[in-house]
Amino acid sequence: MRSTRRLAVGLLLALLLSFGLSVANASRAGQGASGQSWMTAPRHSAGVAPDPVQLADTAIIQVYMAPTFGWRGLFAVHPWLIFKRSGEHSYTRYEVVGWAGSDVVQRDYALPDGLWYGAQPQLLLDRRGEGVDALIARIEAAIGSYPYPHEYRAYPGPNSNTFLAHIGREVPALGLDLPANAIGKDYRPLTRPLGLSPSGRGLQFSLFGLLGLNLGLEEGIELNLLGLNAGVDLNRPGLRLPFVGRLGMDDTTRVGVD
Repeated sequence: MRSTRRLAVGLLLALLLSFGLSVANASRAGQGASGQSWMTAPRHSAGVAPDPVQLADTAIIQVYMAPTFGWRGLFAVHPWLIFKRSGEHSYTRYEVVGWAGSDVVQRDYALPDGLWYGAQPQLLLDRRGEGVDALIARIEAAIGSYPYPHEYRAYPGPNSNTFLAHIGREVPALGLDLPANAIGKDYRPLTRPLGLSPSGRGLQFSLFGLLGLNLGLEEGIELNLLGLNAGVDLNRPGLRLPFVGRLGMDDTTRVGVD
C-alpha cells in the first residue's frame, strides 16, 4: 500500500510539474488568457520557412506545430505540413481543421509558417534536397488515403494530430516524431488496436487513443492514459511529458539542411 501511494504521489507531482511548465511557456509566449478573439488573433508569417523563390531548385518538406487556441493550448498542439517540389516557387500546406465544414482536410488554409491564431509555430521536421520529391509523392498518396476526411473530434480524435500521425505511418522515411502533447496522434479504432506507431518506425497498442503504449526509434517508450502521454525518448535523450510535450535535447529532424 505504501509503495502504491508513493507511486501515485510521484505521478501527481510529475503531472503538476509538467502542467506548470506548460503554463510558464504560454505566459512567456503571450498565449493563454489574453482575452483575444480568434477572429482578431494574428496569423501573419513567423518568418521561419525558407524563401521558396531563392530555393526554387530545392525540394522541401517541413512540419510545424503550435499550441491550440486559448486555454486548450496548455494541453495540446495543432500540427501542419508544408512542401514544395524542386522547380516550384511556392509551398503547399495541408492540415485538418475541425471547423472547416464537412471536408476537414484543408489545403492552403493559412500561410505556410503563419502564426496559429496568435501562437508561434515550432519546426518539427525539415527535409530538403535529394529524395524529397519522391517523399512528397508518398505524402500526397497518404493524404488521399486518410481514413477520416469528414470526421473530427478534438478529443480523443480523430483530429489534426491524427492526420499527421497517419502521414507519419504511411511515410516512415520522413522520421516524423510528434510530441507527447499531440493529443489525437494515438487515436485508433477498436477494430485496429495494434499497428505502427505514429512515426512509422515502431509499434503501438492503443484503444481510441485513451490507453496505450508506443515503442519505437522515434517515440522511445511512451505510455498513454486518457490521452496524457509520458515516456522517455532514447533517440535524442529527453522526457516525453503531457502538457509541455518534451523536456530535453532538441528533437527537430533536419536532413539536407546546410
